[in-house]
Amino acid sequence: MPLARSLSMTSLNGLPQWEDEDLPVEDLLLFEISWEVTNKVGGIYTVIQTKAKTTADEWGENYFLIGPYFEQNVKTQVEFCEPPNPAVKKAMDTMKSQGCQAFFGRWLIEGSPYVLLFDIGSAAWNLDKWKGEFWEVSNIGIPFHDREANDAVIFGSLTAWFLKELSCQFDDKPSVIAHFHEWQAGVGLILSRSQKLPVATIFTTHATLLGRYLCAASIDFYNNLDQFDIDKEAGERQIYHRYCMERASVHCAHVFTTVSQITATEAEHMLKKSPDVVTPNGLNIKKFSAMHEFQNLHSMYKARIQEFIRGHFYGHLDFDLDKTLFFFIAGRYEFSNKGADMFLEALSRLNFLLRVHKTDVTVIVFFIMPAKTNNFNVETLKGQAVRKQLWDTAQSVKEKFGRKLYNALLKGEIPDLNKILDRDDITIMKRAIFSTQRHSLPPVTTHNMIDDSNDPILNTIRRIGLFNNRTDRVKVILHPEFLSSTSPLLPLDYEEFVRGCHLGVFPSYYEPWGYTPAECTVMGIPSVTTNLSGFGCFMQEHVADPAAYGIYIVDRRFRSPDESCNQLTQFLYGFCQQNRRQRIIQRNRTERLSDLLDWRYLGRYYMHARHLALSRTFPEKFEMELSAPPKTEGFRFPRPSSVPPSPSASQHSSPHHSEDEDEDEDERYDEDEEAERDRQNIKSPFSLGALPQGKKKQHGEYRN
Repeated sequence: MPLARSLSMTSLNGLPQWEDEDLPVEDLLLFEISWEVTNKVGGIYTVIQTKAKTTADEWGENYFLIGPYFEQNVKTQVEFCEPPNPAVKKAMDTMKSQGCQAFFGRWLIEGSPYVLLFDIGSAAWNLDKWKGEFWEVSNIGIPFHDREANDAVIFGSLTAWFLKELSCQFDDKPSVIAHFHEWQAGVGLILSRSQKLPVATIFTTHATLLGRYLCAASIDFYNNLDQFDIDKEAGERQIYHRYCMERASVHCAHVFTTVSQITATEAEHMLKKSPDVVTPNGLNIKKFSAMHEFQNLHSMYKARIQEFIRGHFYGHLDFDLDKTLFFFIAGRYEFSNKGADMFLEALSRLNFLLRVHKTDVTVIVFFIMPAKTNNFNVETLKGQAVRKQLWDTAQSVKEKFGRKLYNALLKGEIPDLNKILDRDDITIMKRAIFSTQRHSLPPVTTHNMIDDSNDPILNTIRRIGLFNNRTDRVKVILHPEFLSSTSPLLPLDYEEFVRGCHLGVFPSYYEPWGYTPAECTVMGIPSVTTNLSGFGCFMQEHVADPAAYGIYIVDRRFRSPDESCNQLTQFLYGFCQQNRRQRIIQRNRTERLSDLLDWRYLGRYYMHARHLALSRTFPEKFEMELSAPPKTEGFRFPRPSSVPPSPSASQHSSPHHSEDEDEDEDERYDEDEEAERDRQNIKSPFSLGALPQGKKKQHGEYRN
C-alpha cells in the first residue's frame, strides 16, 4: 500500500495553502454543484458567488461550478470558452453526442470561476427512465406534478453521468471532490454513491426543508424538535419525496455540513444526522470596503432617503428630518419566519414609549419585502411630483432673488428685502404651499397590493393602528418590491439604501444563517438579529459584547414571545436615545467586525470539509492529521473599554439623561486605540493544531 499523504493546512496572507509538497492542487479536481450557480433563487447564490474568489485563488484552473442552463441568466453572466481540462472536454463531448446540451465558460463574477451548465430541457425526454433508475437505487418516487423535483432528478442524473464519464478517464489521480448544495443537487450525490464512483462527496444543507415548512406554520419549533413525527409532518405538507431526497443525500455523503450551529441542531432531529463540520457563510469583504469613507457614504445616501421622505410625507412633514432615524427589514416575504410579526408589535410599543416620554425623535421604518402588486400607488407618485414641483419653485425664486441681490451689490446698494420679492413671487410661493395640503394620511404602502385585505403586514398595521398620523412617532412604509436605482420612487440600489439607514432589524424565528444582518455589518450599519439565526449565534460566540459593536441579539429561543418582543422594544428605544456622536462611534465599531465575516477566514471551514472527505473516500491515499474542525480560540472581540453606546449597556433610569454623561463617555472613547486592539484580535489566522499524542479521534467524532 502506498504511503498515505498527510493533509494539513497553513495560511499565507490570510489565504489557505497546501502544506505537503507531495500534494499539489494539480492532483485534485473540485466540483461545486448547485441549482443556484448563475441562477439567483435565494441566499445560496450569494454563498457561492461571494466564495468563488477565495476558492478560485486556492484551486486555480481545477475549480469548476456545475449548475442549470437558463438562457436569460447566461446572456448577462457567462462568457463561453473551451474547457482547459481535456478530461472535462471529453466527458462533455460524450454527453453531447448522446443528445445532452452542456455549456462551458467563465462566470463573470469576482474570481471568474469555470462553470459547466446543463440544459435541463434538452434532457427531459430521459425523465421517466431516470426517475425509474432513481427509484431502483433509493426507493424514492417522484410525483409527476412536482416540476421542481422532476427538474432536480434531471439535473442530478446529468451531474452523476458527467462525474462517471470524468472519473472513467482517471487511474490514480487526479482525485475528484464533488460538493453538493441543497436537496435540488442531492440526486447527483445519491446516484454517484450508488454507482460507487471514485469521488469524494460533500453535502451542505443551508436550511432543512421540513424546518422551513414547520416554522412557517407558526409551530413552536425549537422547543419541540425531538417531538415531531417527521414522516407524518412531511407527508401532510406533500413534500415527503423532497424530504426523502434531502435525507438520503445527507446520509450518502462522505461529509455532511450545515451553515450554522442552530441548523446543526435542527438537522440532527429533522435529518437524523449531526453534521461533521459547520461551515459559516462569509462575504467578499473587498466588495463592500469603503475604507473610512463609509461614514460619508452613510450621510450621502441618508440625504437621498430624506428626499423620498419629503415627498412621501408632504403636508405632514411636521417632524425634524435631522432627528429622524431610518430602520428597515428586508428579505423574502415570510411574515413569521423573518420576524415581521414581532417587529410590528415592537414598533407599536416603541411608538407608545416615544409618545409617553415626549421625545423629539421620529422613526421611519421601511419594509422591503416583495409581494404581488398592480403598480405604484397614485398617492405615492403624487407625493414625489409635489416635492419636485416645490423644489423647482424654490429654485426659480432663488435664482430671481439672487439676480436682484447681485445687481444691487454691483451698484453698491444694500437691497430692500421687502422689495426684492415682488407680488408674483409671493403668489407663486403661496400656490406652492397650498399644493402641499392633503386631506388624507401619508400611505403606509408605496404600491397597490393585489390582495390588500389578506396581506399580513397591512392587516397587522390596521390592528396596531400605525397609520402615519401626525401624533405617531413611528411611521411605517411598506415597499413590496426589491429596490432599484431606476425606480421613480426611491432610486437607490439595495446596498445604497442600507448604507443610508441607521438600523437593520431582522428578528427572525427561522434563519439558518442571515445574510441581511451580515451585509449591514460589513457596511458599518448596526443591526438586530436573534439567537435563532446562524449569524446571531456566530456573533455571540465571537464577540464578548455584541451590542457594543452594534449587533443586538434578541433571545427568541429561551424567552416567551412577549418577553422577546419587550427585549426588542428596549433595543429599539435605547437606540433612539443615542445622540449623533454615539451612533458614529457605534458604526465605527460595527464596521470593524467585517473581518470576522471575510471568506479568507471562514473559507477554511470548507477546506477542512474537503480534507475530511478525501481522507474518508481515499484512506489509502490521504490521511487526516487534523484532530477537529478549525477552532476560533483567541479569535474573539472583547468588550470595548469605553462604555458602549448601546441599549444593553447604556440604559438610563430616565429617558432624559444628562449631557454630562455623554461627554464622560466620549472622553473614554479612543477610536484608534480600540481599532488597534480589535485588529490584534483578528490578525492571527485560525490555528489548526494536532491532537495530543494518544488521543486520536475517529472521523465520526469530529464536531464543531
